[in-house]
Amino acid sequence: MERHIDLTTGSIVDKLVKLAIPIMGVSFIQTAYNLIDMMWIGRLGSNAVAAVGTAGFFTWLAEAFIMSAKLGVTIKVSQSIGQKDYDKTKSYIISGLQINFVLAALYGITLLAFHNPLVNFFNLGNTEVIQMAKTYLITVALGMIFFFSGPVFSGIFNGMGDSKTPFIINTIGLVFNMIFDPVLIFGLGGFPKLGVLGAALATVMAQIIVTVCFIIAIIMKKVSFLTLNIFKKPKWDLIKEVAYIGLPGALQSGLFTTFSMIIGRLVAYWGPTPIAAQKIGSQIEALSWLTAGGFSTAIATYVGQNYGAGKNERIHKGVRITMGLSAIIGAMTTLLLIFAREPLMKIFVTEPETIEVGKQYLLILGYSQLFMCAEITITGAFNGIGRTYLPNIISIILTGSRIPLCLILIKYLDLDGIWWSISITSILKGIILVSIYCYLSKQNKLIPSTLEVSI
Repeated sequence: MERHIDLTTGSIVDKLVKLAIPIMGVSFIQTAYNLIDMMWIGRLGSNAVAAVGTAGFFTWLAEAFIMSAKLGVTIKVSQSIGQKDYDKTKSYIISGLQINFVLAALYGITLLAFHNPLVNFFNLGNTEVIQMAKTYLITVALGMIFFFSGPVFSGIFNGMGDSKTPFIINTIGLVFNMIFDPVLIFGLGGFPKLGVLGAALATVMAQIIVTVCFIIAIIMKKVSFLTLNIFKKPKWDLIKEVAYIGLPGALQSGLFTTFSMIIGRLVAYWGPTPIAAQKIGSQIEALSWLTAGGFSTAIATYVGQNYGAGKNERIHKGVRITMGLSAIIGAMTTLLLIFAREPLMKIFVTEPETIEVGKQYLLILGYSQLFMCAEITITGAFNGIGRTYLPNIISIILTGSRIPLCLILIKYLDLDGIWWSISITSILKGIILVSIYCYLSKQNKLIPSTLEVSI
């Protein structure tokens, strides 16, 4: 018998919660990687934070390429399992891993070849910050294959309904990262003090451990459709299916990062302090959007299996439950960012000016958290039925509108205009996507009649 979690029967709440909690745990762990880095790097000063924040845009951009394989393989694995077509499940897994390996190699090589112009794009104006950013970027580029591997392995297990394995493995990676960070950054236990280089090495080493653990888990589970055979002859039709499902999410992720890099360059006009403040603030804000991302992945897998099994009414009930849970998280985060923003900033940095800028960032972004959680979660529902294009097109349009909106608002609100452009567009995305989902559901136009990719 194939060992996976069947999400098409039983209590909806029970199945969703059991699936979502480990996925959210992984999301928090991913945030914790960055938060721990910021806690230690913050002790080196705002210049170090600004350098890691700048180079971090390119590891963030990597998520776009990762998404093309991760999203596609998660959805196709869940749908094929819902259909109980396990031979196809195996083929989708191989296709996803093949896509991921090629993209990881190409992206890592590109970062190494063009690290100078990529960092210089931000016009940082500080030689120390520029050099540290290049050091960090080169180091993570060398380990890029491991950054790509973990998320896609997680996507495969999540598509099976097994979210516990990725949680356990990512927890192991976090523990090692917590150990490596202070040892390599500050030179504890006889190791040399490496500063920003140490932070990069710690992150890469933790990702290597995560990848090795996933490989061991796949070998030990002995499930027939779980495979590591990426050198098998490619099935181009299935590769096309996986890529087609994942492409909208990849484009959205890549363009989101690109737009954020342009905004980052605008922020750099005010110097390293707001760059550091935004980097820290965004890591704090990640408590909500990564939690919502956990709900999004959970509902995508749930919807995928039930769509494959033809259980449409069960899909609608699950989406309503998940949206309610996500709304609670969004509301709680709003209260946290508005009323506890100063102590949150003080956890990561001690410089008064950076704290003040960060407090204002968290206050303005706090107003959008409920809507942002709604946007991210409902996107998962669209993804589960293969309608990945609709939510991502809307997201791309509204995220892109941040650039002209920024340029307008900074004339009147100075630096705060940039923060408001982000918050306003997040609110609009949440309202529009939920409204479209409700309209299509009411008109019975949401779920295609056959298992196919649709716009």
